[in-house]
Amino acid sequence: MERSFAKEIELLKLGDGEVFQGEGILAVSKALLQSGISYVGGYQGAPITHLLDVFFQAEDLLEELGVSVTTCTSETAAAAMCGASINYHLRGAVSWKSVVGTNVAADPISHLASSGVTGGVLFIIGEDYGEGASIMQERSHSFAMKSSLWYIDPKPNLTTITDLVEKGFELSEISNTPVMFQLRIRACHVQGSFIARDNKRGQFSGNAKLSQHDFDYNRLCHPPSTFAQEKHKVDIRIKKAQEFILDQNLNEIIDGDFNDVGLILQGGLYNSLQRALVMLELSNTYGDCEFPQLILNVTHPLVPSQIEEFCLGKKAVLVIEEGNPEYIEHQITAILGRADIQTKVHGKDFLPMAGEYRTEVIMEGLTKYFAAVRPQGLNTNPLQNLTDGYLEHKEIGTTVFKEELPGRPPGFCTGCPERPIFSAIKLVNQELGETHVSADIGCHALATLPPFNQGNTIMGYGMSLAGSMAIAPNFDKRVISIMGDGGFWHNGLTTGVASTIFNQDDSILIIMRNGYTSATGWQYLPSSSRNRFGTDFDMPIDEAVKGLGAKWVRTIDNYNTPTVVNTIREARTTTEKGLKVIIAEGECQLARQRRLKTENKEILDHGGRLVRTRFAVDDEICTGDHSCIRLSGCPSLTIKPNPNPLKEAPVAHVQNDCVGCGLCGELAQTATLCPSFFKIDVVSNPNWLDKAFHGMRRAVIGWLQGNQTAAQQS
Repeated sequence: MERSFAKEIELLKLGDGEVFQGEGILAVSKALLQSGISYVGGYQGAPITHLLDVFFQAEDLLEELGVSVTTCTSETAAAAMCGASINYHLRGAVSWKSVVGTNVAADPISHLASSGVTGGVLFIIGEDYGEGASIMQERSHSFAMKSSLWYIDPKPNLTTITDLVEKGFELSEISNTPVMFQLRIRACHVQGSFIARDNKRGQFSGNAKLSQHDFDYNRLCHPPSTFAQEKHKVDIRIKKAQEFILDQNLNEIIDGDFNDVGLILQGGLYNSLQRALVMLELSNTYGDCEFPQLILNVTHPLVPSQIEEFCLGKKAVLVIEEGNPEYIEHQITAILGRADIQTKVHGKDFLPMAGEYRTEVIMEGLTKYFAAVRPQGLNTNPLQNLTDGYLEHKEIGTTVFKEELPGRPPGFCTGCPERPIFSAIKLVNQELGETHVSADIGCHALATLPPFNQGNTIMGYGMSLAGSMAIAPNFDKRVISIMGDGGFWHNGLTTGVASTIFNQDDSILIIMRNGYTSATGWQYLPSSSRNRFGTDFDMPIDEAVKGLGAKWVRTIDNYNTPTVVNTIREARTTTEKGLKVIIAEGECQLARQRRLKTENKEILDHGGRLVRTRFAVDDEICTGDHSCIRLSGCPSLTIKPNPNPLKEAPVAHVQNDCVGCGLCGELAQTATLCPSFFKIDVVSNPNWLDKAFHGMRRAVIGWLQGNQTAAQQS
């Protein structure tokens, strides 16, 4: 991880009464330290990546508090860490990206939910339902219901978020149940402040270690204990949780003048709802609303008595619940039905079944709701006019922008080491024909888009090889599976490589070894050249796959296009059966450029010689067919008007953000394209030899130009 979080770490040191000013995700980190945690770990992914990034760099502070920080290779490992809290009073928190991370962590989560915990446990899950970075539109809420975990979805303000982190640990310990703490993308990045408290040392930690082990068979997920644990969940744990939620006012009730109707909402949607009410002129910017609201900061379990009390006397309530299915709406309907309360429950009849509940979506739903239920004393006619006016302006703005702004599809970064692999696959496909490509989560998933269009399926992180095991024996060509080194260590080694070798399948695996989990922010991996402690470290991928029995293993340099092409061709055509593994090595260019920026500055500051390589296109040679762009897809490659007035086709052009990877030139040569690319070495602080060569070159070029001019004149 190359980015420094020094400023953020200073905020973690704030003491009692000091004002914390920053974003939500960092506030959570501070709240964890205020709660007296003993351990923290997880697997990073948007939008919650930086929670652990900050902790990894706060080594001195955490050592002082006795907090251990663990880099986990998967969400399963992160959840399993919390086994420490089953027998001992160790508070701990682990984080990952939801929903995909929760799916991976399912097994240990279920064990923890069954056995129960002694020390408080928080699963902090980053949620970006809607058009965020999630690869699927699901909710972790159902998982909490299935396993009888408690689910916190806090209002997106820092005071509420930090209070609920600390209360979450208390809730977990009182009910002996892990708590899922949902941190939405807007809550992660919301800016605000809260009054800090002193950091606390855990009862047991690295500075106050346990001295005796505790064995209790009843805490093991093993019959007959599991049957008693399930009964304990229903009879005791959930009741204790509901009592704590009521006693501590974890859910919030806001009174209003129009008390014949009400709004029940997930805490995480509070800001969007208030904005919608302001736009409908039913609230002010300070949240002074005219309608009663029940804000569910804890969305599971619901407290029946609280629901009944809020709904009693109201003719209707609107449940604002993002996502499908409508779990909370169904539960509220059942609670009121059992209590024989005749309040009409609305929700998905006025709000969309799926999709992110943005302000305009809630605004439309509120307008329909108020028009249908007609709150006493409210003139609903202006609401529809306000909504229609807003939507009309939005449509006009959308139309204008669509006409004026060009499309910007996602793609690989400049100099990305993964691009040469897909260019090589295209070149080999021209020779041998198209084959099935099993894609994976990560940067390489961008190859499914133009100009590569490589990737027929995506099954999960590190699951590409496992996802191709059924297609491989049923396809007339060897299929190709692609994963990154992050996916390989996450579960590709066991689910893919081990299974394929065990079943003697004949297929190809390309592992992109760029040295980081690049898509989530350049976190270190077991196969990184160094670890988060700054020491040299490497767990070789080739030795790992050979240890499982792989015989055909090749390690290649991504940027050596002829070698890449030949290796892929060999893998597809060799008579040798079994798994063919190609380890494609090339450091992530974004991380490399960030690293080189610091290193180069140091060299220049000390007067050292520095050579920076650039590539360019000769306008006079370029034919304007743009094969280079179609084959490489590099963002640095674009077009510009042809300087030759006799030619109409625009010529290729290399922009100033070129990082000198050389792929364009390599491809031009390998694919027998136009020879218009040339290399430029920009030398800073040149030595005498550089100056001599420069003088010679200028003299030769001048002589040649003079002869050409003379020939033209004659």
